[in-house]
Amino acid sequence: MREKFTAPDRARPLILTCLILLAAAGTPLLAQMTVSLSSSVPSPALLGVPVTWTATVSGASPGTLVYRFQVGHDGRDFRTLVDYGPNSSLVWTTIAEDGEYAMEVSVQNSTTGETTSATELFSFSPINTGPEPMVTPSAANPQVYIFSAPACESGSVSVQFQSGGGMMQSTPSQPCLAGHGMNFYLAGMLPNTPCTAYYVVQTGKDLLYGASVTFTPPGSPVQPPAESPLTDGPPPAVDGFLLQSLLSGRPIATDLNGNIVWTGPSDISFLTRPQTGGTFLGIYQNDAEPPSQQYFREFDLAGITVAETNAAQINAQLAILGAHAINGFHHEARKLPNGDYLVLADSERILTNVQGPGPVDVIGDTILVLGPDLQVLWVWDSFDHLDNSRQAVLGETCATGNAGCAPWYLAPVANDWLHGNALQLTPDGDILYSIRNQDWVVKIDYQNGSGSGNVIWRLGNEGDFSIVSSDPYPWFSHQHDANFESNNVNFLVFDDGNTRVQNDPAASPNSRGQMYQVDQQNMIATLVVNADMGTYSFALGSAQALPNGDYHFLSGYIEAANGVTDAQSLEVTASGDVVFGIQFATLEYRTFRMPDLYTAP
Repeated sequence: MREKFTAPDRARPLILTCLILLAAAGTPLLAQMTVSLSSSVPSPALLGVPVTWTATVSGASPGTLVYRFQVGHDGRDFRTLVDYGPNSSLVWTTIAEDGEYAMEVSVQNSTTGETTSATELFSFSPINTGPEPMVTPSAANPQVYIFSAPACESGSVSVQFQSGGGMMQSTPSQPCLAGHGMNFYLAGMLPNTPCTAYYVVQTGKDLLYGASVTFTPPGSPVQPPAESPLTDGPPPAVDGFLLQSLLSGRPIATDLNGNIVWTGPSDISFLTRPQTGGTFLGIYQNDAEPPSQQYFREFDLAGITVAETNAAQINAQLAILGAHAINGFHHEARKLPNGDYLVLADSERILTNVQGPGPVDVIGDTILVLGPDLQVLWVWDSFDHLDNSRQAVLGETCATGNAGCAPWYLAPVANDWLHGNALQLTPDGDILYSIRNQDWVVKIDYQNGSGSGNVIWRLGNEGDFSIVSSDPYPWFSHQHDANFESNNVNFLVFDDGNTRVQNDPAASPNSRGQMYQVDQQNMIATLVVNADMGTYSFALGSAQALPNGDYHFLSGYIEAANGVTDAQSLEVTASGDVVFGIQFATLEYRTFRMPDLYTAP
C-alpha cells in the first residue's frame, strides 16, 4: 500500500493550537474535501465479473472535480487505469490473477487545487479450482468467453480453439503461475456454431495437451451492416478475420464471409489500431465537447479499460513543459513496442496575414509520446516544424457539421491546414506522419525518443523525392494509413486521390492502393504497385501488407448514386489483380486483415 503523508507527532500540538486560535478569533475554517469509494458488487467476486467503482465526494469547495482511478495488486505498484478526468465511476475487472486488489480514486478540485483520495480492497476469486478446464461466458461481452485452465507449476500455457469448420486459433501464451489457475479471453468464434478449445502447457520442448471443452457462442448483439461479396469462390484461408473500425457504430470483427465474431465498446468514436496480445486503441472526439471529454483509451477484448487519458489532463502536463495546449485526439493512437503510446492530437492558432488576409483560425497537429503511466515523454508541434504559409492543397476548412475535423474552438470556421491521419514508428526509430491536406507523408527525427523533431524529408508531390513511374499522376494525394514494411524500403499507402481527381475532372474518378520502394539515401521513390480500386473513396482507407505477398486495401467512403455510402475491403496481388473483395453498407475508417484477434498486423 502507498504511504500517505501525515504531520509529524511533534507538529500536531502546534497545528491544533493554531486551529483553536483561528476558531476563537471567528475565522471560518474551510471544510475538508473527502471522498469515499464503493463497489457495485460485494467482495469477493469471481475473476472476470465487472465491478463498477463509484466515487462520492463531500465537503468540496465550488469548482470542477476530476477523478483518477488506479489499481494495485499484491503489493505491486499502482498503475493508472483512467487519469484525471470528469467521470466519477469506472467499470473494471480482470482475469489475470486471483487475490486481493487495491482500487484507489484520487479527486482533485481543478479550481482550488485541493486533492483527496480513498482506497478500497477487493478480492477476486479463482474461476476454476479443479483439475479440469472450464469455459464460461464473459459478463462484460457476450461474444467473449473465459477459458480457465488448471494450475501449472512451470513453463507456459496457451489455449487453442476452433469453430466448426473454421481455422485453428491460439491465444498468446502466459507463464505458469504455481498454485493459480490460468485464464484466457477467447474471441473470434463463429456465432451459433460449436467451438472446441483446449490448453497446451509447454515446458522446454515438451508439450502437454489438456482435455477439450466444447461450447456454442451466441449470435451478435448488434445488427451487422449489409454486406455483399465482390469476388467469386471461397475467401482466402490466410488472415481470415477482418477487424473493422466503423464510423457509425461499434467496432466489429467479422470472418471473410461477413459473420460478426466480435464487437467492441460503444463509447468511442472509432478504433485506431489493434495491439498484439488482444488489446485495442480507440479515440473519442467531439468538437461540441471541451478537452476534458476528448479521450483515447486502450481496452481489452471484453471492452474493459486498460488505460485512458483526456486532452485536459495532457494539457496540465504540457503547461508544465511550456508546450502549447491541445484540443483533442484525432485519427491515430497506437502502442509502441516498449509500452509507450504514440498519439495524434490537434491544436490551433490565430495567424494574421499568413493563411489569408487578417486573422485566420488555423488547425495544426501535435504528436505526443506518452509513457505507460500516461505521462508526456515527447512532444512535436506542427507550428514549430512545418511551413505555416503552405495552405491545405484543396483549401479545406472546418465549420460546424464538418465530419472528420479535429476539435476546434477559437472561431466558427478554421483552416484545416494539415489533417494528419496516421503515425508510425519507423523500423529505424523515427516517426512517419501522414498529412492528408498537404498530400505529403513526412519523416520526423524521433530517434526512439532522443530526436530533435526536425523534418527529415517529405514524400509526395512537390516534396523531396524524385519519382520513377510511367503513370501520368504517380503520386498519392489525400492519402490514408501510410506505413513502411519492416524492411524500411517498401512503403504502403491508400491513395484516396482527391487532388488527382479534382485536377482531371474529365477522367473517371478512382482511388488506388500503392506500394513504393523508397530509396531514402538517394531520395528516389519507385512506384511498384498501383492497384485501381475500381471505385472512388473520397475519404478514409487503409493499406496493409499480407504474409502471402498480397496487399489489403480499404476504400472506406464510397458514395453511391442513391446516396448510400459503402466501404470495400480488397486483397490484391503485387500485379494489382483483385483476388478477394467484400463490401459493407457503412463508412469505415480502417480495416485490418488478421489471423486472429490477438495478432496485430
